[in-house]
Amino acid sequence: MTLTLGDIANCLGLELRGSDATEIEGIASLDGAARGQLTFLFNSAWRDRLAGTQASAVVLREADAGACPVACLISERPRLEWARVASLFDQTPPPDGRIHGSASVAPDASLGEGVSVGAGAVIESGAILGGGVSIGSGCHIGARCELGAGTRLFPNVTLYHDVRIGSNCIVHAGAVLGADGFGFEFDPDAASLAKIPQVYGVQIGDDVEIGAGTTIDRGALNDTRIGDGVKLDNQVQVGHGTVIGAHTAISGCTAIAGSSRIGSYCLIGGAVGIIDNIEITDRVEVTAMSLVSQSITTSGRYSSGTGLLPSRIWKRSVVGFSRLDGILKRLRKLEGK
Repeated sequence: MTLTLGDIANCLGLELRGSDATEIEGIASLDGAARGQLTFLFNSAWRDRLAGTQASAVVLREADAGACPVACLISERPRLEWARVASLFDQTPPPDGRIHGSASVAPDASLGEGVSVGAGAVIESGAILGGGVSIGSGCHIGARCELGAGTRLFPNVTLYHDVRIGSNCIVHAGAVLGADGFGFEFDPDAASLAKIPQVYGVQIGDDVEIGAGTTIDRGALNDTRIGDGVKLDNQVQVGHGTVIGAHTAISGCTAIAGSSRIGSYCLIGGAVGIIDNIEITDRVEVTAMSLVSQSITTSGRYSSGTGLLPSRIWKRSVVGFSRLDGILKRLRKLEGK
């Protein structure tokens, strides 16, 4: 598709400096953009790269406009404009509003107006799908599930029974919502692990996005709940009974153990581990690869672990870590004297 800079400026309400007839066929990075593409200057520290850009136009801040050799759109929030401009060029095929002949839909399932159901999808008894819901090929919608208007499931998403998803959500391919939480108790008489049935469900708010391969377990003593506007990256594990507050974003490969409570507007980095039964307050940022082993009651930025070191230094440091307990004991004795 092709838009003019004038079209984009008018659509997004941005100031245009340059010809409004300049044609834009897509977006690209500052270094990789070619003629006919729109790019973005996110940080003034990269201003010197403007001189070499081949883009037809740049979205940037007012303070950087003087260094731009091509047309520009002025915004004090270029990263937000990136999201808005990208939506204009998004080529994701829209739902077609049809039910494929190979889909299996229970007679008592309720489908709203304009629902799309792809090939081989299964919708079980008592499921309720709001208007404009899109179910990708190979999806499984369990008994009594509810999906709000405009929600889209990409191929091969699995919803177990009693999963409720709000309106305008996106669930990417291969996600599993409502599988049993990891609940077992050792039975000494049988000398084996007894399974604890996970009798509660999963509740997802509105405008939530769930990444490919992510798993959200059902609860044992209460529903697992994901608040409005939450964004979960690919391959995130959410344990049973966990509660995640509104507009929190969690990066890929993070694992959250059961019955944890995460506040609103938190940012959780990739591959973070969060142990069970702890609470994280609102507006907390946890950096990548951290282990959260205790509750966080004050907003702020938190990290754990050690920085990367050459292997030979790391090995010596490990030996030192093992001696810390003895060193602390000797230090206490010295302080006592």
